[in-house]
Amino acid sequence: MPQPTLISDPQVRRVPVRDTGEPLVELTWIDGPACPTARHVRAGLADRLLAAQRSLPGGLRLALSEGYRPVAAQHAIIARYGASLRAHHPHLDPEQVAALSSRYVAPLDVAPHVAGAAVDVTLVDSRGHELDMGCPLDATPEESGGACYFDAPGISRQARAHRELLAAALGQVGLVNYPTEWWHWSYGDRYWALATGARYALYGPAGLATAA
Repeated sequence: MPQPTLISDPQVRRVPVRDTGEPLVELTWIDGPACPTARHVRAGLADRLLAAQRSLPGGLRLALSEGYRPVAAQHAIIARYGASLRAHHPHLDPEQVAALSSRYVAPLDVAPHVAGAAVDVTLVDSRGHELDMGCPLDATPEESGGACYFDAPGISRQARAHRELLAAALGQVGLVNYPTEWWHWSYGDRYWALATGARYALYGPAGLATAA
């Protein structure tokens, strides 16, 4: 399995941002968390998610784990996961820890969730039961044995098909996947810009004070 470009890569940080000023809007139609903050995304991303939802076959639908994430919450995840990595790999220097951390959580300056530009999503059936995706959503590389990577070998044929279905629905409306997390998809952020060849990102850090 080839190693993907990580979101901490200098190439990502070099992408300029020209924020469109689009507001954060609440995804009221999607299965998801009770916390209204986590149900918000930029308006352009919300439109694309709805189009993706409508393309899914056979009563399947998207289920949201998280959209917008405040800076404080992002920082807490970075600190917690970084501490876990340092405990298990005490020989690593800070730069190596930061690179490993970015497989699972983005640095603050390029974090798509902080920009309202990313969603963590899965697929559920008509009864709300989550489909087999090969490993739990939000499982770390250590917890999942690497099965969290979108192209991870060793997952079942059914899980592979479900991942490909999710990718087809989201990819056709312009979202890109972060390859170390099958559930993480974004639009308009710096990683999206690098992956698609866009000249600049559309969204920088956001805040619910500007929500519609």
